[in-house]
Parts: sequence; structure tokens; C-alpha cells
Amino acid sequence: MGVILDSCIWVGLAAGQITQQALLEATGDTPIMTSVVSIGELSFGVHVCSDPAERARRASFLRQIESCPTLDISKQTAETFGVLCATLKQAGRSPRPRYNDLWIAAQAIENSYVLLTLNGKDFVNMPGLQLKVLNTAT
Repeated sequence: MGVILDSCIWVGLAAGQITQQALLEATGDTPIMTSVVSIGELSFGVHVCSDPAERARRASFLRQIESCPTLDISKQTAETFGVLCATLKQAGRSPRPRYNDLWIAAQAIENSYVLLTLNGKDFVNMPGLQLKVLNTAT
């Protein structure tokens, strides 16, 4: 059993909106993983930043994340992603604006990991997903 961090958790840590203590309290001794999808999202944030100092700070943080254990996308991930997209579409929700979230959720399901996020509503009614929402007020 492990925990996969949603991209918003990494962004919150980088911005100081989430403390390392809060993350440790939420995950305990459970191994923490990151998705290659999150690496892509964070890389995008580095490359579109126009402020050189902020871009350097983001790049440094991304290098730290890249040194952590990551989960790749497999054929099984892709199959689970398809099921999640279909589930959302059948529920009247468009999967398109949340593709990255769905890839990360698919990885969590595939590996039997808990997905830790700040945005629980983005993951409502996803079959097989173990979800934990981090409350930043604590």
C-alpha cells in the first residue's frame, strides 16, 4: 500500500500552502509516489513561467520531485483510464477537462494506492479509487 500525490499537493508544498508536517500527518509511514503525469504538469509550470527567479525556483523544486519514486503509465493504467472516462461520461460529466486527474486516479487504482488530493470533488464516484482529501486548515 502506498500513497500517490495529486499534482495539487506538490503545487501546494511548493507554494507553502501545505506544510511538510501536514503531509507527514496525512501519509504517516506510507510510501509516497508521484505520477509521471504530475511531472509533466509541473514541468509545464516551469516552462511557461515568465519570471526568471520564479522559474528557477520551480525548476529546483521539480528536480527534487523527480528524484522521488515515480509511477509510469502502463497498458493496465490506460485500460483503467478508459473505464474512468466512460464512468464520468455516463454520469453526465465530461472527462476532457480532467484527463490528467483521471490518469493519476488510474495509476492509484492500478497500484492499489490511496490518492491524496486537495480537490476531492474532482474524483467523486470513481470506481475502485481510494481517496483521501488533505484538509489544509489543520
